[in-house]
Amino acid sequence: MADFWKLVQNENMKIYRRLRTWIMLGIVIVSPLIFSTIVYGSSDVHTASNWSVMSFESTVTLALVTLFTVVASADSVAGEFSWGTVKLLLIRPWSRASVLLSKFVSLLLFGLFFSAVTFITSFLVNVLYFGYTGSPSDLDPSWVGHPWTYIGLFYLYKYISLVLIVSFSFMLSSAFRSGGLAIGLSMFLLFAGGIISGILVAFDKAWVKYVLFPHLSLTPYLEGNSPIPGHPTTLGFSLAVLAVYFVIFNLVSWSVFTKRDIAA
Repeated sequence: MADFWKLVQNENMKIYRRLRTWIMLGIVIVSPLIFSTIVYGSSDVHTASNWSVMSFESTVTLALVTLFTVVASADSVAGEFSWGTVKLLLIRPWSRASVLLSKFVSLLLFGLFFSAVTFITSFLVNVLYFGYTGSPSDLDPSWVGHPWTYIGLFYLYKYISLVLIVSFSFMLSSAFRSGGLAIGLSMFLLFAGGIISGILVAFDKAWVKYVLFPHLSLTPYLEGNSPIPGHPTTLGFSLAVLAVYFVIFNLVSWSVFTKRDIAA
């Protein structure tokens, strides 16, 4: 087990020694500050609260976090082939499955770290500007629980979506050795998923409930709604659908990577 975590540590070193990673981190830190400053300087400052502003700007910043994690994911496997370092990686006394898993775990930790930075930065900045309020209605008029519960679930649901999108990007990176393709299609999944979901719902077919796109947005459950209008679903059902796609994406990644001939 210790050897495996050394592999994860090695993958983390590859990620964090790149200048682009620190540029991405800088963007994640600065974005809430810029947005909160704009809101504070506007006429809406009297109606804004730390929770309401944090909820909105977290949606935007977490989309950036997902995008940045996709970029790292697309480069994780495809980059080894592009740079010709995959042979050096696989001649070491570790199985291909261990190498692949270490890359995937390092990406999940990368996304988790950036999400935590987003949360801490956004919370501190908005408390500084707008003070602290404990009113749950600042987040959603229908929410009767504690604001910390709401924002915690909000970040959890966003992270689950991040895991699925990164799994998709990781699969493409493993299967096609093309970081550009992985980034492009993953961005399409991230930003066009809502549009595709709306089109699918218009068909009013039962099979729409089993399509990935609608379930990538779990936050409607915080408001007591289904992510698929006209097709009532539960959180458990959405998580089950996402789990199936998660397994499929990672099975494809594992199958292709462990059987690929790298002699050429």
